[in-house]
Amino acid sequence: MRRLFFSLLAVIVFASFAYAQAKHPFTFEDMMKLKRVGEPEVSPDGKWVIFSVVDVDLEANTKTPHVWIVPTAGGQEREIIADQDADRPRWAPDGKRFAFISTKEAGAQVWIADFDGAGGTVNGVHRLTSIATEASGELWSPDGKNILFTSDVYPECDGQADELGCNAKELDDANKSKVKAQIFTQLLYRHWNAYKEGKRSHIFVLNLPEEERLAGAGAAYTLPRVHDLTPGDYDAPVFSLGGQDDYAFSPDGQEICYTSNHDKNPAASTNNDLWIVPVNSGIISGNRAYPAPAKNITADNPASDSSPLYSPDGRYIAYRAQQRPGYESDRFRLMLYDRQTGQKKNLTEGFDQWVGTIAWSPDSTAVYYVSERAGTSSISNVVLTVPDSNHHPFNQPSGYDDDLAVTRQGVFHTRMSITEPTAIYKAGGSCTGEGSQTSANMCGVEETKLTHLNDAILSQVQMSPLESFWFTGAHGDKVEGFLVKPPNFDASKKYPLKFIVHGGPEVPMGDEWSYRWNAELFAASGYVVIMINFHGSPGYGQKFIDAINGDWGGAPFEDLMKGLDYAEKTYPFIDKGRECALGASYGGYMINWIMGHTDRFKCLVTHDGMFNAESAWGTTEELWFNDWEFKGTPYDNRASYEKWSPHQYAKNFKTPTLVIHGQRDYRLDVSEGLQLFTTLQMEGVPSKMLYFPDEGHWVLKPQNSRLWYETVNAWVDQWTK
Repeated sequence: MRRLFFSLLAVIVFASFAYAQAKHPFTFEDMMKLKRVGEPEVSPDGKWVIFSVVDVDLEANTKTPHVWIVPTAGGQEREIIADQDADRPRWAPDGKRFAFISTKEAGAQVWIADFDGAGGTVNGVHRLTSIATEASGELWSPDGKNILFTSDVYPECDGQADELGCNAKELDDANKSKVKAQIFTQLLYRHWNAYKEGKRSHIFVLNLPEEERLAGAGAAYTLPRVHDLTPGDYDAPVFSLGGQDDYAFSPDGQEICYTSNHDKNPAASTNNDLWIVPVNSGIISGNRAYPAPAKNITADNPASDSSPLYSPDGRYIAYRAQQRPGYESDRFRLMLYDRQTGQKKNLTEGFDQWVGTIAWSPDSTAVYYVSERAGTSSISNVVLTVPDSNHHPFNQPSGYDDDLAVTRQGVFHTRMSITEPTAIYKAGGSCTGEGSQTSANMCGVEETKLTHLNDAILSQVQMSPLESFWFTGAHGDKVEGFLVKPPNFDASKKYPLKFIVHGGPEVPMGDEWSYRWNAELFAASGYVVIMINFHGSPGYGQKFIDAINGDWGGAPFEDLMKGLDYAEKTYPFIDKGRECALGASYGGYMINWIMGHTDRFKCLVTHDGMFNAESAWGTTEELWFNDWEFKGTPYDNRASYEKWSPHQYAKNFKTPTLVIHGQRDYRLDVSEGLQLFTTLQMEGVPSKMLYFPDEGHWVLKPQNSRLWYETVNAWVDQWTK
């Protein structure tokens, strides 16, 4: 019997070993094969979830979105628009069609797909818009009579008899002109990675006549069927890096609420306000529709108001708001605007974390929201029918949650972790009925993973879970750090270290997936990876965030050094003689600061980092950021800029450094990277520069990304292995 037992044990051990050996360390090619899942959109009948999926073709150097579908009850996912690019699917109210964005014809335009709800199939598609300035951000009105979309247009065409024709001519003239010079008359003439070229983002509404709503007729239309609801020399909606829309329809389809900043100098202002405008009222003269004047409903708040969302019963508008003007990292609060009385209420007064994506319950009795906490995020809700019921946790933190859709069938949301990219989950059962809304765990907490598109690839890859540790940092505060071990980890060995410094600075590290700074991929070549959520990181209360203001090289630097000291003492497998520090954006700034303040690292990698604080102020676009963080402009508070500028400490530079920058980075101009590389070369410091003429603040093109990882990893290997 003992012989049989040990034989079975040997078989089990061998099988486990063979299984582990069958897996391989994560590679860049593995990462490019992963499908990138978008937000869930639940059909009106509650049977289907549609979502976009981006496929990467590394050799073709392309990223192409397609539309997929999965039953809300669970089952096999299927691709339902595969023969053309198709992004941002949005259901029609009747569930018989959905709109999407495609560049198949005439640039980015709104398309319509006819949908068979019984089989979950698409019966045909047709292009709806033909706008010279292109269309995006489409949204169906709840009454099915209109489709909203955004387009970047020329304000001088506002009020023209043929507004779309005027925009088409302006665009054509600009494209054909042999002179490409531009004239600027105001700031924010470029943003993140593109010049605005005299255009503004406006919201248009396209009216669908009865016959088209019923039969899905073709794309031809005449004015005033399409008209601009937000004319003027303003962006409406405001620029966004992604996330929730900054505009929404009222439940009756008769009104929209949107975000726009009308301050004289929006480059130095975060005063985004919420505006409402009727969809179908106004004056129609000839073939021109003049919308009714818009009304500012948050004029009393000099800080940012954004992400408006009407309650299903039409009584309220939920939105996110900050209180301190000019501070883009002030706490985001969940606010409620009563459309009958005009009164506003802070629904998260006692909650000290940021409110992210928001969603209403179907019966208008609760608002759900996502919030970050200590390297994770989770879903909570505020129940309007129960006094003093703010902030009920809905699910326990496990990775990062986002993209909410709350329906009678449950809460649908996306989730990712450090070991898995975004997937769609369903939580709980029925989300209706006042009785169920009083529970802290509304709709139940049982969760089902609906999408499994990347399971096969991930099952072949060795990854290590994220490990958390805490230590005492600056100001005597508790600070959190994270560790990722390499594949085939052996605690008896010594491993080199990659020390990752996050950007933002108000963008924390944690249990989340990244394609640009992937911790698992950094660890895969035999490294321990350490990350620290230093002062300034969200998820630990607003006081912790505010501590970085005017102290860029102070408390954060102290946290990073103390966190690394703690890791070296706690984890004997870290070889403190073979450590390299890497960072981008604020992380790039911190690498440049480290360069002048310690020689403990064998090498450094700085990507899109601030080198000269004064020149960075003069070449950036979002001036409110630098003005707040450095307590004024360089000419009214030069001491702050000089104190925290890495270039002031260039005589201390000794550590071999890789500099990376993109020509189209307008947050931190390429001149910052060029100044740093010039300084390193002049000081005789071993250095190399990787320059991307076709990238902005992020490296997004697949083959550029491959070169980025190859160059970064080779540089670290050169100095640590």
